Amino acid sequence: MRSLFLALLADESRHGYEIKQALEQEFGDQLPALNAGQIYSTLARLERDGLVVGQSIEGDNRRKRVYELTEAGRAALTGWIETPVPGTRLKDEFFMKLVILASAGLAEPKALIAGQRREYLQSLRDLDAMVSADGSRPAAELLAEGAILHLKADLEWLDLIEQRLPMQREPA
Repeated sequence: MRSLFLALLADESRHGYEIKQALEQEFGDQLPALNAGQIYSTLARLERDGLVVGQSIEGDNRRKRVYELTEAGRAALTGWIETPVPGTRLKDEFFMKLVILASAGLAEPKALIAGQRREYLQSLRDLDAMVSADGSRPAAELLAEGAILHLKADLEWLDLIEQRLPMQREPA
């Protein structure tokens, strides 16, 4: 979220509520709900790190602050813009859970896979409903469609795991 905040402050000074509104306008319900505490604690950390500077608005009894990027903030934003997002996901929580629980004999691998498959299928249904219900935000729709593609790949991966991973605990 830090880098998104920097990007939203790149062209103009904003207060926390304006940042929240901008994110909600672009992504709607696709982002987890943002509360004021999250917004302002992130802005406080950015200010502490010297990436933004906040100024109180004179005459505002609510202690509203407007934030803008510093030179260090602009440099951090440029670095974020120029750096691709990592494409590999070698640290997959479900897979590590499956392997460790199966090897320790704490859970039946097929039951874990079946539960994960149900979770993925429910997530697919939820995302499909979300895309059908809200066609007014192209960014939110694309985010949901990307998640749908990832879930479909994850379902194929579960099939591959079932085919190739030993499903019985090896005798000691």
